[in-house]
Amino acid sequence: MTTPVSISTDNIDPVTLVNDPDNEVVYDCEIPDWLQQCLAGEDNTDAPIDLDSLPETLRERKLIKNAFEFAYELHGDQKRKSGEPYICHPIAVAGLLRDLGGGAPMIAAGFLHDVVEDTPITIDQIEAKFGKETAHLVEGVTKLSKFEFSSKKEQQAENFRRMFIAMAQDIRVIVVKLADRLHNMRTLDHLRTERQQAISQETRDIFAPLADRLGLGRIKWELEDLSFKYIEAEDYRRIQDLVAEKRTARESRIANVTEMIRHRLDRAKINYVDISGRPKHLYSIYQKMRYQKKEFSEIYDLTAIRIIVESNHECYLALAEIHDAFKPIPGRFKDYIGLPKNNRYQSLHTTVVGFTGTPLEVQIRTLEMHHVAEYGIAAHWKYKEAAKADKSGPETSETGKATTNRRTEVDEKFAWLRQLLEWQNDVKDAIEFDDHLKDHLLERDVYVFTPKGEVVSLRQGSTPVDYAYRIHTEVGNHCAGAKVNDRIVPLSRTLSNGDIVEIITRENSRPSLDWLNFVVSPGARNRITQWYKRSHRDENVARGRELLERELGKNGLEALLKSEPMLAVAQRCNYVTVEDLLAGLGYGEITQKTVVNRLREMVKDREAPTQELPPTTAPKQTSPANSDFPILGIEGLLHHLAGCCSPIPGEPIIGIVTRNSGISIHRQGCVNVEQMDGNRLLPVSWNTQVTKEKARTYPVSVQLEVLDRVGVLKDILSRLTDNKINVRSANVITHYAKPAIIDLSIEVSDKAQLDRCLAQIKQMSDVLNIRRLTQSVEN
Repeated sequence: MTTPVSISTDNIDPVTLVNDPDNEVVYDCEIPDWLQQCLAGEDNTDAPIDLDSLPETLRERKLIKNAFEFAYELHGDQKRKSGEPYICHPIAVAGLLRDLGGGAPMIAAGFLHDVVEDTPITIDQIEAKFGKETAHLVEGVTKLSKFEFSSKKEQQAENFRRMFIAMAQDIRVIVVKLADRLHNMRTLDHLRTERQQAISQETRDIFAPLADRLGLGRIKWELEDLSFKYIEAEDYRRIQDLVAEKRTARESRIANVTEMIRHRLDRAKINYVDISGRPKHLYSIYQKMRYQKKEFSEIYDLTAIRIIVESNHECYLALAEIHDAFKPIPGRFKDYIGLPKNNRYQSLHTTVVGFTGTPLEVQIRTLEMHHVAEYGIAAHWKYKEAAKADKSGPETSETGKATTNRRTEVDEKFAWLRQLLEWQNDVKDAIEFDDHLKDHLLERDVYVFTPKGEVVSLRQGSTPVDYAYRIHTEVGNHCAGAKVNDRIVPLSRTLSNGDIVEIITRENSRPSLDWLNFVVSPGARNRITQWYKRSHRDENVARGRELLERELGKNGLEALLKSEPMLAVAQRCNYVTVEDLLAGLGYGEITQKTVVNRLREMVKDREAPTQELPPTTAPKQTSPANSDFPILGIEGLLHHLAGCCSPIPGEPIIGIVTRNSGISIHRQGCVNVEQMDGNRLLPVSWNTQVTKEKARTYPVSVQLEVLDRVGVLKDILSRLTDNKINVRSANVITHYAKPAIIDLSIEVSDKAQLDRCLAQIKQMSDVLNIRRLTQSVEN
């Protein structure tokens, strides 16, 4: 007799799994052993449940079982590109998360991570059936691939920005995403070549370094090797064949070395858990050949010896035995136990000369360190304990010590994550964040000490200014000097491991643009530029206020600036606030005469709202809707666009009757219009239907004031290209330790396109000011 197993939701019909005559459910996909044990049922006491590989409680086993069955039914007949059932992918992801030590909610999220995106199920339904914790993880993973953007690079950048925001809430979301990416990389063969390479490049740039920063060594190496397989396919196959050819000789040599090490450790009575050879990954061999310009025959350390002992003390005892048995190579010893990496990796690394005279790398660590090296953050899961502490108050261990701060302790181990999130809040441009994100993830660290003996990790090549901004923004902004190892040093000095750094601050000290020539951390660079932009803006606002004061007098100016008519004038001149108007006036984007005239017009309109405009020499013409003339009001007349203000569709315009050149079309507010006799003015407007249909472009000149760095012009031009704007000419003027001036002549279709592009450029941290150029006199 068959027994149906039903699963239902609020908005889909009940579905049924039909059992076979042996009362076992039949699935059309391969079920791994660990999942078979979980599906055996919580009431089946005869099932061979391995409590070491499954959550221990029946409730957790039931959560995993229900999540699998739910995903199995929802994905139904969906197929992957390979033709296999789609459910194989969630099963593989859940299995990877189980191997990483994830709890039941995390494994369940592995099964369910695609259901919201690929089926009608909602997050609320996930939460109702599987709890808030699982739903939160599924929602976090779903958000990472939910958004669409105009370019692939922008999409990638924005997705990774959201990824890091998700990390701030629950780092497990990223581990689920990494497991998802790893299985996709393992099954990439069935995609087109260009798609394989695009996904692999993204994996190498972002996901592999991210796994490394989380300490997930196994995932990091496999992602790199798989990316290598598709990006440099020929090199991958060549190195794979070369490694296979030397495997027998290499394994024999490693066996001899490990046997000798066992003998030495036994004689010294050092307790070890394991001694083994670890083959070097293909991508790391390729990197060594490429960057060190070596042939494969010159790569000797294709295998490293790994010694796992029982205690920290025995790590150093084993190191002494290794250095006694082999000759150490100077400069090739690293103590990551005393100074762990940011991802909490700990081990002793040394390179010695082996039996055959070739270098041999040896790694020594404890079993706990080995788990952290292999599983990273997964070796530190504290969410269960933290959740208990949140519900029941301070939790106490067997020794009587409170453990309520366990989540805090884990967060401190990943302080780099919080710093990156803090910095990205200051960066409004997604592509800029993506570029700096790659630099941050791929950095190498240098460790320095505060005067109190606290360790601070910085990017390699960091200076006292980078250190100052790492301590606090205000310390950096008021930095006047620095002491390294109790000696005054230049602020541009490169810091080394073990330096003791002290920052000298003064209240009147301010950042210098010269610092941008030597700081290396994106956080320090961004804070310097942000300060300079704010400072520069204050100077421009003050200058604009001074110019208005000259025109209007000092008396009553403050009250006028806060008045409603002044705000209306600012908005009429395309500024959001009066302060923005003053800033524009200060750096020449608008003239004080224009502002004063607008203000007088505003006051005049409020005093006599029914007063008519003075008559012009030609009455306003009503043009037919189907006119094919680009300017309404002068149909059939000779005209040209004024070169002094270069009007473009979308801007209010006015015509001037010239003596020899027909009608000259100007932007309203152009300084030449304000100097013109009113009898020569003609009211005109753009024929928007014609300008859109003919897709004509119009010349515009803009000037940018930017921080002088390599590649800034390239970044600006890329934004123009993204907005499909042609650049007619570009001129750059630079001065040492001062902003650079870039003059651009571009072609746009209308004001909306220009405003959109300039807004994107303004968001760049290196851009201090941007203004549209006009000429004061037209001949």
